[in-house]
Amino acid sequence: MEISAAGRLEVRITAADVGKRVSVRSLTDPGTPGGKFTDTVGVLTSWDKGVLLITRRGGESVRVAESALVAGKVVPSAPARRRGPAASYEELARIAARAWRPVESERLGGWELRAAAGFTRRANSVLPLGDPGLPLDEALAAVRRWYGDRGLPAYLQTATGAEGTQELLCAELERRGWEREVTAELWVGELAPVADRGEPDAVVLSRTADEAWLGRYRRKGVGEVALKVLGSGPSVWFATVPGPDAPAAIGRCVVDGRWAGFAAVEVDPAVRRRGLATAVMAALARRALDEGASAGWLQVETDNAAARDLYARLGFAAHHAYHHYRAPADAGPGPSHGPA
Repeated sequence: MEISAAGRLEVRITAADVGKRVSVRSLTDPGTPGGKFTDTVGVLTSWDKGVLLITRRGGESVRVAESALVAGKVVPSAPARRRGPAASYEELARIAARAWRPVESERLGGWELRAAAGFTRRANSVLPLGDPGLPLDEALAAVRRWYGDRGLPAYLQTATGAEGTQELLCAELERRGWEREVTAELWVGELAPVADRGEPDAVVLSRTADEAWLGRYRRKGVGEVALKVLGSGPSVWFATVPGPDAPAAIGRCVVDGRWAGFAAVEVDPAVRRRGLATAVMAALARRALDEGASAGWLQVETDNAAARDLYARLGFAAHHAYHHYRAPADAGPGPSHGPA
């Protein structure tokens, strides 16, 4: 917090700082003598009618009354990373998008509209990396029309928590009634330590997902469109740990330059906690290293404690959070989606 020469806390932010990352201290109950303080760090997304709206790293919005402010200052746009490869949000967003391609896409300025018959939100949402070239309301109307023409709900995929992410866009969507349905995180880590773990010799690698692999994959109803999405990417590998009747574990990896993206790591519930997920990751990491990659990334939902624990042990750490916002109900119905 900012402290004056006289030792007093000071508020050194104004409405002109909207869009910047700030740290504020406020009273939890301004009307109570001896009230408690609370600290909030995030992007100042609005300051209107005496209320500040601050979006935290994970995407949560906090309302702070101007009258409750005790101190505040602008802080660096993103904290220094303690581990893992350095990367910008935009670089990772583009890498992740290339690893999970839709069957149809169209540009709206700097936005990419993506569709894949409803198979996962990632392949059926707008990736807004730049200016759409239209006022926001017009751009959102165009998005709703595009997805409505395909019988799909309109989603925007946004991000928070790193330099260059989209806290302001998230706040604008929420003001317009768009609902955040899913929050997950993109984690990054060094590749070589992953390759040194597990027993990769027990893992079979293939360029295609066979019937056995698909039988272990947790998403149901995998059809032609889903197979196209699963097979998309610059250099795609599928990993299988054979079992007596069905694969004991599977995984998928897409190698793209210095990056290797891991996904679909699934283990038979009957043989969990035996190191099979680690073995799958290790085998895929070795292949990615052979192709010249040095860094890894993956996406994990915030409530998947087991996966988060595994990836943390392998040296991965969160880079940013990403969210899927769905258009308001009056935008028209669409088919339901599975997990992100």
